[in-house]
Amino acid sequence: MAGGSTRTIVIALAANVGIAAAKFVAAAITGSSAMLTEGVHSLVDSTNQLLLLYGRKRAARPADTLHPFGYGRELYFWSFVVAILVFSLGAGVSIYEGIIHILHPEKATSPLIAFIVLGVAFALEGWSTLEAKKEFDETRDGRSWLKAITFSKDAPTIIVLLENGGALVGLVFAAIGLTISLITGNPFWDGLASVFIGLVLGALAILLLNESKGLLIGEAADPKLVQAISDCAAGHAGIVAIQQILTVHSSPEMVTAIISADFEDDLTAGRVEEIVRDIEQTIARSFPIVARVFVRPIDSSTPPKQLAGPEGVNRL
Repeated sequence: MAGGSTRTIVIALAANVGIAAAKFVAAAITGSSAMLTEGVHSLVDSTNQLLLLYGRKRAARPADTLHPFGYGRELYFWSFVVAILVFSLGAGVSIYEGIIHILHPEKATSPLIAFIVLGVAFALEGWSTLEAKKEFDETRDGRSWLKAITFSKDAPTIIVLLENGGALVGLVFAAIGLTISLITGNPFWDGLASVFIGLVLGALAILLLNESKGLLIGEAADPKLVQAISDCAAGHAGIVAIQQILTVHSSPEMVTAIISADFEDDLTAGRVEEIVRDIEQTIARSFPIVARVFVRPIDSSTPPKQLAGPEGVNRL
């Protein structure tokens, strides 16, 4: 597993543990609902990052007879669990606390402490977000943010990036709600800020759930990688044409590829075996991310089955 994502998760974990403690202390002193919500949010984020670290460790286990393709998708399972927690605990508790505070308002005290904590939290969350963004930008390959998130197979980095982005938005809402409450003397705005924070977390959680679900089911590799594999296989002597390539990610750094190839009709079985072995070895050297390659001889008169998918990408 790549060390970069682990580093990003550890940075986010360290930042959120400190932030959560500070927010809970500030919430106890000030009585701010939005501050309490933000404390819960940071606590949930800390738990999520622990789960992602656990998932990365479990996913790194080698293949065995029970799981011959390895345990890579366990990382996607824990990513899905994290998305559920963001939705149920992060968004749910935030909205609940906001509604309670609206129905039973309490004026905040010691607002200066709350603003100091919000400022420190914004700085730490910003640092963690920039680290995640740097790692994410390395894999964007010129794509827009939304398309890059859709194509990315590194669920932990996406989760940290979106969680931290949601945290920054939540801090802004908390500061605005607290400020308006102080100006107007009406704590309603503080409770409303909590509801808005919950809605933001809910929207991000739905996006994370959708992406984690797709990875857990099994997503195809980047179309550029698929094309490169096709070109590599097609360049071997004895290959008439590459009919179809099916790929699936078992983890962010592990791809399985099945190549349907049309061989020259006059080749002996031994020669076909040599070509298959050469294709497998060449692809393994050229594309380390491709952990397994299976070459399937096929008659060119048999059209490949067309699989529907985003932008025509074949899925296994």
